[in-house]
Amino acid sequence: MPNQNKVQNPESPVAKTPQMNDRDFINDMLATEKYFCNSLSVALHEMSNQALFQDIFSISKENQEMQRELYNLMFEKGWYGLEEAQTASLSQSYQQFSGYKSQFPYGSNIQ
Repeated sequence: MPNQNKVQNPESPVAKTPQMNDRDFINDMLATEKYFCNSLSVALHEMSNQALFQDIFSISKENQEMQRELYNLMFEKGWYGLEEAQTASLSQSYQQFSGYKSQFPYGSNIQ
């Protein structure tokens, strides 16, 4: 029985061989871009030199755009699926985390 909460396009066929196919290559590239994205984020948080910060920030933005393009390509080809969020689950999470606003150091005026 197919998952009714799955959001996914029809899957584009790829050869099922021991060699890497287009899906494998793009998936590997996406995983690498995600890793770079996280690593650059850590570097930016710890960067003290302003000129270097600006260079890395620019690289980070390009990296995020590439990661998004690869994600969009995989989703378009049906190689990346998502679970549709249920209204009840969203409401429960909202209620759970909205109580944390009062714990923020700058008050609870954050929307």
